[in-house]
Amino acid sequence: MKQDQDRQSRKHRLRALWTSSLGALMALAVMATPSSAQISDGVVKIGILNDQSGPFSDLAGKGSVVAAKLALEDFKKIAPDVKVELLVADHQNKADVGAQIVRRWFAEGVDMVADVTNSAVALAVQALAREKNKVVMYSAVGTVDITGKQCAPTGFAWLHDNYNLVAGPIRKLVSQGQDKWFFIAADYAFGRNMVAESERMLKSVGGKSLGAVFHPIGNADYSSFLLQAQGSGAKVVALANAGEQLVSSIKQWNEFNMSAGGQTPVALLMFLTDIHGMGLQTAKGLTGITAWYWDLNDDTRAFAKRFYALHGAMPTAPQAAVYSAVFHYLKAVAAINSDDTDRVAEKMRATPVDDFYAPGAKIRADSKLVHDFYLVQVREPKELEKPWAYYKVLETVSADVAYRPLSESDCPLVTNAAK
Repeated sequence: MKQDQDRQSRKHRLRALWTSSLGALMALAVMATPSSAQISDGVVKIGILNDQSGPFSDLAGKGSVVAAKLALEDFKKIAPDVKVELLVADHQNKADVGAQIVRRWFAEGVDMVADVTNSAVALAVQALAREKNKVVMYSAVGTVDITGKQCAPTGFAWLHDNYNLVAGPIRKLVSQGQDKWFFIAADYAFGRNMVAESERMLKSVGGKSLGAVFHPIGNADYSSFLLQAQGSGAKVVALANAGEQLVSSIKQWNEFNMSAGGQTPVALLMFLTDIHGMGLQTAKGLTGITAWYWDLNDDTRAFAKRFYALHGAMPTAPQAAVYSAVFHYLKAVAAINSDDTDRVAEKMRATPVDDFYAPGAKIRADSKLVHDFYLVQVREPKELEKPWAYYKVLETVSADVAYRPLSESDCPLVTNAAK
């Protein structure tokens, strides 16, 4: 009898051991299954990197952080169980500072970096994104190299590039006889690339560049540059700068009464905060291209109302782009329950954006988000119907003509795929 009991006891122990081992093996198998991937460290870490205190702080800066927080707020409504941490840093418009910050962030487990707002910093960050295989989503970065020869499968241009910004105004003005151009540009990657793109476009449509001068970033006195432009004999003086630089340039243009000589000023990159800074009396009549405007429709106005309540200013196009980029990234993470870079990037590419910022937009093979642009003109003071409604939308520039054709791309993601 005792022997039978012992045998039964051994059987129970063996069965329990076998069941326990099988359970452990099944758990390991589940953990190894890609479909059950988890978010690393239990939290999605996003870094907002931009100019927080310099010439581009109004157009991005703290407003981009507000936009990112609104994206997190909306994401929480659809995925309350996903924990998200937001980090913020000021790159001071220095490529080495920006690269140092991002390198540290990546080492600390940051999954995605957004905004950047400086072409020189962006090129340094892009190299790190490629090296560390991390997602970066660029807003207000003009150089075409980010989605051209320096493109990366995880580096996404969410707002514009210099081709988008110069193609429309140059085509329109040259067709009206404004065919001789002179450039006053910021002396870093953005300004030099914008001049190069402009000169390429001018040549293709029968226009001519009569030269360019480059000023340091953060420059305050533009008198010598304006005098060179005046003496060039150009019909159009194109300003390839932004933020405080553009505001100061246009103010001094008016102080010197430059328009009396028959020259037309063109702001190749202007933001809503630039117009607010210089005032309608100074900015009236300026024409430019924008990727987004807060007063386009009910959806854009609804976002602007929420943003204004927190920031005290209407959102710029870069700030709206930060919201869209952060929200799209987080939705991709939630959809696959993972922050694995390659899988998230794949999901982002496969999913249309379709929000208030870029309805129906898709990510192209060269990592550009492709969407419509708007040719706008600054209103006369007497035309202002409500605060911050500074633009008249002259026409919509459809996505199919706003972007350089993929057939002309020098992005390895495109050229290698074509081989």
